[in-house]
Formats: sequence, C-alpha cells, structure tokens
Amino acid sequence: MRPSLFSKPFLYIRKYIIAGLIVWVPLGITIFAIKLMVDLLDRSLVLLPPSLRPEQLLGFPLPGLGIVISTLVIIVTGLVVTNLVGRKMVGIGENILDRIPLVRSIYSAVKQVTQTLVSSDKNSFRQVVLIEYPRKEIWTLAFLTGDTIPMFSELTHKTLHTVFVPTTPNPTSGVIIMLPDEDIIRVNLDVEDALKFIMSLGVVTPGSTSKKYSEVINMDLSELKKKH
Repeated sequence: MRPSLFSKPFLYIRKYIIAGLIVWVPLGITIFAIKLMVDLLDRSLVLLPPSLRPEQLLGFPLPGLGIVISTLVIIVTGLVVTNLVGRKMVGIGENILDRIPLVRSIYSAVKQVTQTLVSSDKNSFRQVVLIEYPRKEIWTLAFLTGDTIPMFSELTHKTLHTVFVPTTPNPTSGVIIMLPDEDIIRVNLDVEDALKFIMSLGVVTPGSTSKKYSEVINMDLSELKKKH
C-alpha cells in the first residue's frame, strides 16, 4: 500500500515524542522523589519549638532545611555514640526499651535490619543469587542475606542459607526462604544492577545501558516505517 502523504511527518513527530519522554519521565520521577523526601524531612521541623522554626526566625520557610538539620543530627548522634559515654547512654536506653514487650520486638527487628543494610560486611545483604522459585524450572533472582543457620541445618541435615526473594517493582518487600547450598547459584552481578532489573520489571537487563538523548534523536526512521 502506498504510504500516506502525512506518514513521514507523523513518523518524525513520533520520534520526537519518544525522545522527549525519555528525557522528561526519568527526570520528572527523580525530581518528584527528591521533593517528596525534602517535604517529608521539612515536616519534621514541627518538632522544634515554635520560636526556633525557620519561618519564625527568618520570616519565611526555607525548603531543604530539614535535610540539613537531619544530617547534622545523624552526624552528631554518631559522634556521641562512638565514645564510651555515648555507648553507655545507648545501652541504658536499649535496656529500658527491652522491658517493653511490643516495643522491644519492633526496635530489635528494625535495628538488625538497619545494621545489615548499612554494614560493609560482605556476609550481609550483598550476594546476588539465582534460585528455582516458586517451583522447579522457574528461575528467580534473589539475594543471599546471611550465613548458614546451625539450628535449621541440624534439623534438616543440610547446609541451609537464608535467601531473600524480593517482589517487583518494590524490592523492599518479599519472602525469606532457606535453601541448601546445592540449590543456589551465585551470580557475578552487582546488587545495584539486580535491583534495577527487579524495579524495571525486567526491562533493564543486567549489563545494559540506557541510550543517550542524541542516540534517540538519531534513530533510523526505516525501523519506524517497518511498523506501519
């Protein structure tokens, strides 16, 4: 069929729309995420006495001040708890929390997860693995989260490893399973690349790179024509 007189202009328009979306969609989501974080931390300023809030001292709100104050609080806290007096204060506080049943469980779990995520120890959440889940012949990307657990290994007479299977597109949720060493394939892949693969619903494959804006603009129109 003979191409329409207007087909070529529409092909150009489509190409520029795609190029524009590739620029604005990730940029817009990034800006939205940063703004969400800034607004969330700025709202924490309501914990300050009214006389010390920036709108009272300066006469106008100062966006981003919550991030600065939160960062300073974290640094000062880290400075305090790394000395002997600070460690004793934290110990006293944890002893008090340990006497409250519900609070004890929540605090202990959150503390262990936080220590694992920020730890530089290679035995923590750092190893990408491939497992057959939820059944045989279905391969799933997962993370090795810890060493063997002697108690479970003794019960099953196998060397079991704790594996975290994340959900997509939100890898912060998932399931914890225990597998023997022979059912785990260790993958030579960075955690960051694995998370990109999971969060992109498998679109961003490990080792792939996103195209530059100039590459999208210079797309071969013949590829678009084949689709019409």
